[in-house]
This record gives sequence, structure tokens and C-alpha cells, in this order.
Amino acid sequence: MDRGAGRTLGGDHHGVPIFVPSHRPPGPYVANYALVTYVTDGIESAMAQAKAAAGDRNVMVHGAYMAQRALEAGALDELQIHQIPVLFGGGRRLFEVLPSRVELEIVRVFDTPEATHIRHRVRR
Repeated sequence: MDRGAGRTLGGDHHGVPIFVPSHRPPGPYVANYALVTYVTDGIESAMAQAKAAAGDRNVMVHGAYMAQRALEAGALDELQIHQIPVLFGGGRRLFEVLPSRVELEIVRVFDTPEATHIRHRVRR
């Protein structure tokens, strides 16, 4: 998630700031990406900064690992899962490493031939 975030997205994802939680400080190449900020003091800080930057807009978290960390930190309000009719037999299990039970409330289900999209609210 380190070097690839700024390069892959070109430092721009729909014209919004990107906050990259990282265990290491970024390399000098990050200066080329004005909208990318590396956050080295934890997921809570990254989420707080992202929420402050977003104002009244939504903050998106991408990837199983980051979703797990955000759930663990209590920083995720909603979760949207896109379930496709394919079993890969490998990869990171989305909810394998949670420290405790997380209860979800189904907000919306949108079914298409390609995928079922399920939006959940995290119950507190």
C-alpha cells in the first residue's frame, strides 16, 4: 500500500484527497502527488484526517486489510460488500482478523446478474 498508492492513482482519485496509513514515512516521490498524504500515526488518525477533509461527504476505505483495521478502531460507520458469483479459493479473508464481534444492520441490497451489492451500517 506504500509506494503504489500515489503512483497507481496518479495522486488523484476523483479529485479528492487520499490518506494512506503506513508504518513508514513516504519516499520523496510523494511530493509529486499533492492530494496524497501518508499517515504514520495509525488508522484512527488517518480516518480522522480523511473525515475532516471530506466535510459532509463520504470517506471511502479500500481493501480488506484497511477495512479490518477501521472496523477494529471503531472508525467505520458503513460497509458495502460486492459479492460476485465466483469462488477464488485464495486471497485475504475480509473478516478473519477482527478482535471482537461486529454487528451489522443491512441498509440496502442491490442485486444484478454480475454481483450482489450489500450495504451495512455498523451497529455500535
